[in-house]
Amino acid sequence: MSRETDVSQGRPTIQELTEDECWQLLAAKTVGRLAVSIKNKPDIFPVNYRVDNRTVVIKTAPGLKLAASTLGGAVAFEADDIDEAARTAVSVVIRGTATEIERLDELLDAEDLTVEPWAGGSKNRYVRIEPDHVTGRRIPHR
Repeated sequence: MSRETDVSQGRPTIQELTEDECWQLLAAKTVGRLAVSIKNKPDIFPVNYRVDNRTVVIKTAPGLKLAASTLGGAVAFEADDIDEAARTAVSVVIRGTATEIERLDELLDAEDLTVEPWAGGSKNRYVRIEPDHVTGRRIPHR
């Protein structure tokens, strides 16, 4: 991957990531954001997750986030790695569909992923995001 610089501003240009690089970043992180549409209004939820065979698995509680993600059709998911001091960043966005994991064998596999929500409360439901489109971008160090 080449580093290109915007000559007029002296800033590095954004670099596109390969799909493999996107999945590597996602696998290295455990916190992302789930974007859904609720009555045609966007909403975003911070979530803990794990990557499983090029899908994203989220552990959640019954409620608005679960219903909106699995009943609303398309979702987006984003995870990033930002260093504000160095002014570098990497961001991955997945667009796809979310379904609740309900089959026993898939639930047991999801449990083995050890998704650990930071927030308390009973979180015993799993959602799997199947990607239709995966993109990633990097802003390298100058």
